[in-house]
Amino acid sequence: MSGRVVSQVSISPRGVARVLAERPVFRHISEIGLVVVAFLCYFLVRGSVVDRASEALGRGFRIIDLEREMGFFWEVELQALILSSKFLVQFFNFIYFWLDFPLIIVVGIWLYLWHRRQYTLTRDAMLISGGIALIIYHLFPVAPPRFLPEFGFIDTMAEYSHLSYQAQSTQPFVNPYAAVPSLHVGWPVLLAIGIIAATRFKPVWVLAIMLPVAQFFAVVFTANHYIFDAPVGMAVALMGLAVALILQRWGYAALGRLLGLRPTTAEGAPA
Repeated sequence: MSGRVVSQVSISPRGVARVLAERPVFRHISEIGLVVVAFLCYFLVRGSVVDRASEALGRGFRIIDLEREMGFFWEVELQALILSSKFLVQFFNFIYFWLDFPLIIVVGIWLYLWHRRQYTLTRDAMLISGGIALIIYHLFPVAPPRFLPEFGFIDTMAEYSHLSYQAQSTQPFVNPYAAVPSLHVGWPVLLAIGIIAATRFKPVWVLAIMLPVAQFFAVVFTANHYIFDAPVGMAVALMGLAVALILQRWGYAALGRLLGLRPTTAEGAPA
């Protein structure tokens, strides 16, 4: 009987929470688990939209019409500014590819190891905004400009770079109709906030602030997003940040009390 009681306690929510709180290795594994779950959700959404090309292209046309009506369909002219310079094309291709997921991983590891409070806030904001974006991607797939060459767009990643999110090796992991919202612009805003909150070194602040600006131009110059996509991406990212702040201010404390855990650590990570 006693063995059965111990087993029930160990697999209860409180028991699992205590194990995660007291054993760092399990916390590390749980972080990896969050990423795995997020990718599984992403793959499910990708699978639901890859065969909806005509629907996604139609929405791309409507975004162009909307931008024309509002007077800022400038993407073709902006891209033309860099096409005569191979250096600029490769420079913005580099920003688009390497300052997205690779940079998120590097900054995430840095925050996780040395700035746990900022890591938790940034992680939650990205996961929540990513969840919102996945719902939008599923309900309203939108083809990016590079799928509309009849307007004069050129896929610079495919034409000039060997590395691309649309390369044969990475295509199974990429949603081709995820133009709106642009988390390529939204998530750098969250990264910048996390970096600025974690350090007082002003030159790093300048680089962090420049990151979303650089990504905005990169997504337009590479024909991966419309101008319209950027403010939508930032709005979704800030929605995620708002929910993450609520979680950090009240949500985790309430969850800790519910699970019978100690208050948060001095570093700010929820116990």
